[in-house]
Amino acid sequence: MSQPSAPPQILPPEAVRLIDGQYADRPHLRPILDAVLAALPPLGAVTVEARNTLVSLVTPRRTFAVVQATTKNRVDLGLRLEGPQVPAPGGRLLPAKNLGAATVRIALTEPAELDDEALGWLRLAYEQNTAPPPPRRKPAPRPKPEPTPLAVVIEAYGLPGRSFCAGPDAPHFWNVHLALRGTSKDRPGLTVPGHPWRAIEPVPGDATSARWEVEVTIRRGADGLDFGGPFVRGDRTDRHLALAWGDVSADGMFRLFRGAKLRLLDLDPGVVEQALRPGARLVVGIRFTDVHGRPIRPAEVTWAVGHA
Repeated sequence: MSQPSAPPQILPPEAVRLIDGQYADRPHLRPILDAVLAALPPLGAVTVEARNTLVSLVTPRRTFAVVQATTKNRVDLGLRLEGPQVPAPGGRLLPAKNLGAATVRIALTEPAELDDEALGWLRLAYEQNTAPPPPRRKPAPRPKPEPTPLAVVIEAYGLPGRSFCAGPDAPHFWNVHLALRGTSKDRPGLTVPGHPWRAIEPVPGDATSARWEVEVTIRRGADGLDFGGPFVRGDRTDRHLALAWGDVSADGMFRLFRGAKLRLLDLDPGVVEQALRPGARLVVGIRFTDVHGRPIRPAEVTWAVGHA
């Protein structure tokens, strides 16, 4: 129930009933709540919301404090305080637990403890939660992409075979394929259950090699190069191309069980600049087994600048 703050004796009947219930078995603590309510008018507009277990104090913007008879010998004045003006909890400012929006609390065992220091923190909480929030900063405009995309060729060697089993208790896959992860619908691919991307141009796992060609968008910003396009995955800190191992079932679905990242952010920017020159391209080589057919873990990845 809500109403403008006022001395406790003129609180509406429902608020009085709720507060009486809070202090029924601890009447000696009720004067502490009364002292807090009496301190509100000088702050400004405050709404007092009486609930079953606590009293919330609300500015025109949001809750700034709560008063709760936490134990039979203590009332907690919870305050919503943030920012450099507020020291880390210690001394009279204690960590707040289960006090709604409060970040710190002041333990009060008698009205006299609501002294100038405590009232100063109450006033600061009111001011912080009355002021409008700072305007949101608009993100810097994203740089425009380079007019010519980066041509990338991915070449995979030493594919380990058509069947795979990770261990005696693991499932066995009999129709293993290697594919490029991507969201492009212009290239042939298979649906991957549970994933938004597709397995682009899958190649049987017993093929001699596999090859994909893609275009990657390049943007130049103050923090360096960024990469994009339907085959680039990951957020700004983890841009990469990706290959996926999966079992192609009879229904034509690609059941993913393993993947490999080709991290674009690991590239030397100078190599990217060379690969952007007319007639050049970036060639990514990934090898999964050695000359004896033994798995290489992690797979061996090389980057080089090639020419069309």
